[in-house]
Amino acid sequence: MVLTIVSTIFVIGLLVLVHELGHFVTAKLTGMRVDEFAIGFGPKLISLRRGETVYSLRAVPLGGFNDIAGMRPDDNEAGERGYCEKPVSSRMVVILAGSVMNFVLPVVLFFGIFFFAGVSTPNPEPVLGTVLADKPAALAGVQDGDRVLAVDGVPVSSWQEFTQVLQQEALPEGASEPAALPLLLERGGEQLQVTVQPTYDKQTQRVVIGVMSSLNHRDVGLIESVQMAFQKTGAIMLMMLEALYRLILELSGAELSGPIGIAQMAGEVAQMGIVPLLNFAAFLSLNLGIINLFPLPALDGGHFVTLCVEAVRGKPLSPKALYYIQNVGVALIILLMILATTNDLVRVFTGG
Repeated sequence: MVLTIVSTIFVIGLLVLVHELGHFVTAKLTGMRVDEFAIGFGPKLISLRRGETVYSLRAVPLGGFNDIAGMRPDDNEAGERGYCEKPVSSRMVVILAGSVMNFVLPVVLFFGIFFFAGVSTPNPEPVLGTVLADKPAALAGVQDGDRVLAVDGVPVSSWQEFTQVLQQEALPEGASEPAALPLLLERGGEQLQVTVQPTYDKQTQRVVIGVMSSLNHRDVGLIESVQMAFQKTGAIMLMMLEALYRLILELSGAELSGPIGIAQMAGEVAQMGIVPLLNFAAFLSLNLGIINLFPLPALDGGHFVTLCVEAVRGKPLSPKALYYIQNVGVALIILLMILATTNDLVRVFTGG
């Protein structure tokens, strides 16, 4: 539980810090007055004033904000340094900077992982690299480094064979629940047999026992690390956009996860080490950047759309129109959060 809490705070805190830093730096560079730069919500735990800006850390570490003067034209006390008085182009830069930073962070994280930790690729042999705590394999006594020789009496000689036989033998055609399976293992030159009771993951629609393959490692140079960081970031973004396209076509939110789901995943990934946790942070950062660009009111993408309308019209939307647009946006976000949290609770209580 402690590891889950700490890893969740670390991941969300890092993403929020980078996102809000993008808004903050560009607001300062374009001459806007920033009254407060805050990480978290709720009561202040620590606050420090430097110049005209208060830097604060707040009690609820699940977000953050920049208090930029003049966000509302009818409440601008900063004169020409207010957000509303700046050119549309400057405001567009500030609005988009948060998401841009969420796209930059994964490149930096992946570069650091590749350069300092090297590159690890799955070992094609049926050797267990990580056995997750409190999962079926660990509960059966399986350990890191064990080699799988057979599953339910069926010999396996590669990781691919192991995963295929596991699926076939644990949940044969017509079965409704996974069956317990004997695994023949090799450990320290000796053979032993354990019985594992697999579980069915509804999200991936696969039988799982909580193991990962061992990895082959190689060091990577500076230039190759940069290239691989951009390549991996681009590949993940493409994958996310394809998944988003399918989600919209199917009009299904079954795969959405909220704070509970993120915390659960962060805790599980943190058990594997700092590198998997940084990979998870990079993945979430890209997710946050893409979602924030949705053209929904109250998100950065929605603000950008209203600025585009203002640029075309030559004047901003009326305060009344902006008020209604923002209310619709907030309502939609609340509905999405309710759906995501409901999905999280269903997964927690059903084990899916």
